[in-house]
Amino acid sequence: MVCAKCWRVCLMLLTLLMVLHVGWAAADAPPSRAQALKSIEQPSAQARLAGVARLAGVARLAEIGTMADADHVAKRLHDDDEQVRLLASDALWQIWSRSGVKAIDSQYQRGVQLMQASRLGEALAVFSGIIKKQPGFAEAWNKRATIYFMLGEYQLSLKDCDQVMKRNHNHFGALSGYGQIYVELGDYKRAIDAFERALKVNPNMPGTSEMIELLQEQLRKKQRNMI
Repeated sequence: MVCAKCWRVCLMLLTLLMVLHVGWAAADAPPSRAQALKSIEQPSAQARLAGVARLAGVARLAEIGTMADADHVAKRLHDDDEQVRLLASDALWQIWSRSGVKAIDSQYQRGVQLMQASRLGEALAVFSGIIKKQPGFAEAWNKRATIYFMLGEYQLSLKDCDQVMKRNHNHFGALSGYGQIYVELGDYKRAIDAFERALKVNPNMPGTSEMIELLQEQLRKKQRNMI
């Protein structure tokens, strides 16, 4: 038999182990949205990027963030740390791709797969259907704008870009889309303006600054030829 004193010691050790186990489980649990939002405001780039042994900050918001968090994440596009900036850009695309309705998200993913398979007519029908059901879902408009661009329907693409920007003022993809459309239409002044607006939101867009310089040079050549 175990003496009363030994039993009390064993009971104390068991209680301590249970407390530690709960603490370890809490430490292993991924942070909530509130915790992730708090992380991205920390002065340390490492804290903004990720916590110890678990996702935090922008990385966590990429997984669970909503459109209500997009403005907070968009601020990190201008972060001092390059990794944070790049991760913020990726996180925004992931946040934008979630409508908040499981059935709509499933249809959205199907539309993306059709686009990737170059089945543009079918993809167009999918995104048009999503827009009818949930017109507030900006990314459905953006995907349809992309398809219209690929089909050479530039005016329809411009109209859908307008709808994107009404619902998501941070959408640097749509702003860049304006630029690409205006390039195809030969309106280099508007293209430059659109690309500059895109860079103002997200300065981490490879090739955009070079495109602006190229278009500016094209405009200068036109002006010289007109003299």
